[in-house]
Amino acid sequence: MKDKLIFSKEKNTDVGYTPLIFRIHNSQDYDSLKMILENAQLQIFDTIQNQLSELIRIKNPGKMFSSDEMEEAIAQHLGATEPDEYGVWVYYPWLQKLVHLVDEVEFITIRTNRNAYKISPEEQKNLRGKKIGIIGLSVGQDIAITMATERICGEMRLADFDTIELSNLNRLSVGVQELGNPKVVVAARRIAEIDPFIKVKCYTDGITEQNIDDFLTKKGKVDVLVEECDNIVVKILSRFKARSYEIPVVMDTNDKGMLDIERFDNEPARGIFHEKLPELEKLNQEELLNKLKNFTIQEKFALLTNIIGFENVSDEMKFSLSQLNHTIIGWPQIASAVHLGGAMVTDVCRKIILEKKVDSGRYFIDFNELIS
Repeated sequence: MKDKLIFSKEKNTDVGYTPLIFRIHNSQDYDSLKMILENAQLQIFDTIQNQLSELIRIKNPGKMFSSDEMEEAIAQHLGATEPDEYGVWVYYPWLQKLVHLVDEVEFITIRTNRNAYKISPEEQKNLRGKKIGIIGLSVGQDIAITMATERICGEMRLADFDTIELSNLNRLSVGVQELGNPKVVVAARRIAEIDPFIKVKCYTDGITEQNIDDFLTKKGKVDVLVEECDNIVVKILSRFKARSYEIPVVMDTNDKGMLDIERFDNEPARGIFHEKLPELEKLNQEELLNKLKNFTIQEKFALLTNIIGFENVSDEMKFSLSQLNHTIIGWPQIASAVHLGGAMVTDVCRKIILEKKVDSGRYFIDFNELIS
């Protein structure tokens, strides 16, 4: 059977992660769309009538429409515009799918309608202009997807140098066809498939000394930094940089439900990691960078232990760490803890962006204590 199959070792990354959006009343868009329609493999999805029906019900919440009344209301809403020309056509190159949607304002109105009034219409409008940066797309992937689903921002910047491995699938909600693809690209595509109007910028080299300022500030400063990477050097550097720009930092440690919040926006003189690294605070930027570059493995582990606090580590995690490079080869993480982190970080970031009271500190949702 093997000789009858065509195998490809190429990864599906050449088509990027940004969908193409066409408004066919624009002649250039129309010509480009006609070229895409020539693709024999293309799948087309058109539910514009159902979307308009939802929109009309949202605008008339107290009215019950009969089928004929709804058909008439949709016709009035379209006016002289043909259904095929209404809204946008969104092409996903990596899926070879073309989807007909209402345009951005109506799309957001419909998609976020059931957020009300847990998130008020005024708050939802405010969130559309916000930017969030996420470093580390293992735990961070679930955070990014939850944020996009709830739509707590209009732009995301994602940074990770790593690719999807089979052992990641114990916690990442991705299919086996994504093995070998960059984590940031996979996350960005998922976001685009949920909401093509959220702007996403991927940093596929991860965060470095050279690009961190760009990540945090280019074309507008991020409103919150979510730090979820394994690299202790990047953890430290990103906080010094975030503090210098007065950007709050949120981190989920993925153990004992620990959520770490540093409000550098309100406390620009606050010591990083809750003042647990005073020896680094004394260094200027050049000295700090030299120090970070020259950390030994032992020094990095000691720093991490000091930062997290051994008392804040579960018994299961302590044993797992004792087995690292003996009976296990990777940092232990499980799906339920990752999904909990996605929920916690999204909730806290939304509150920070909306200027609700959120204090710096460490907070725990430890199921071992809550449910005995």
